[in-house]
Amino acid sequence: MKSGVSILGIFVADTAYLAKRMPVVGETITGSGFSVGPGGKGSNQAVAAARAGSPVSFISKLGKDTFGEMALKTYADAGVTPKIVQMDDMPTGAAFIYVNDQNGENAIIVYPGAAGTIGVDDVEAARDTIEASRIFVTQLEQPADAAQRALEIAHAAGVTTVFNPAPAEAFPDTIYPLCDYIVPNETEAAAIVGFALTSLDEARRAGDILLDKGVRTALITLGERGVLYHTRERSVHVPAVASGPVIDTTGAGDAFVGGFSAALARGLEPVEAVRFGCATAGIAVTRRGTAPAMPKREEIEALLAAKA
Repeated sequence: MKSGVSILGIFVADTAYLAKRMPVVGETITGSGFSVGPGGKGSNQAVAAARAGSPVSFISKLGKDTFGEMALKTYADAGVTPKIVQMDDMPTGAAFIYVNDQNGENAIIVYPGAAGTIGVDDVEAARDTIEASRIFVTQLEQPADAAQRALEIAHAAGVTTVFNPAPAEAFPDTIYPLCDYIVPNETEAAAIVGFALTSLDEARRAGDILLDKGVRTALITLGERGVLYHTRERSVHVPAVASGPVIDTTGAGDAFVGGFSAALARGLEPVEAVRFGCATAGIAVTRRGTAPAMPKREEIEALLAAKA
């Protein structure tokens, strides 16, 4: 019996810098805050899904260093089962994150480190984990050929696949038909379809293009405008679920993917799972950081009940 969520992705140590603006090249400015914590899209999604109530396995590679130890402690604390290879000759990845201290907007540079070497052989070694899960999730911070092979394994085994095409980089068209759900944000969707998503109609048009490429469901996250759930039979705009003032949007997309995947794994109807994901993100953006900001299932359910 398939159960839970398996996720292929990377861990990086997030080094976050708060300031009123980004410096220009050659300029030094004074910041208003700094933190170091666990990050990486796949890792954040794993923590989010585990805290949202699902069994989770996370497939990745780390260095044998202080940041690698941070990752393993993060998984132990969140209840994530690590399916990890640790390397002696590569460091654990790290990310530079600028956060605007006025509105929470962010800009990010990611160095994947050991996880950048994830290849098809690593995915094959994790085949049993992928095939045993109910939901499989991946992104594009590790090499695209590894993501594609993992999606192929999941698809062939009847595992529901969730593909988050982030960061917004080119990937093979052969990935689209492997996606039960593709989850780009509005910037990533615009990069794929070639036009900005400034309205819901444009988001639906983008969704149609994604369906034409072979995906079964397009889930386009639209920031404070919520999420568009779009299939051939049904198109539903699910509003964002606010739980307080927004102070850091860095982990919002990962919170949504993790919460949505956890809800699907528990058997929620897809649009209800989208609402659960929106509430997960709605709480995360009221807290600093990425993985540390992910809410627990009872918090998410309480917010949904309050908004019902």
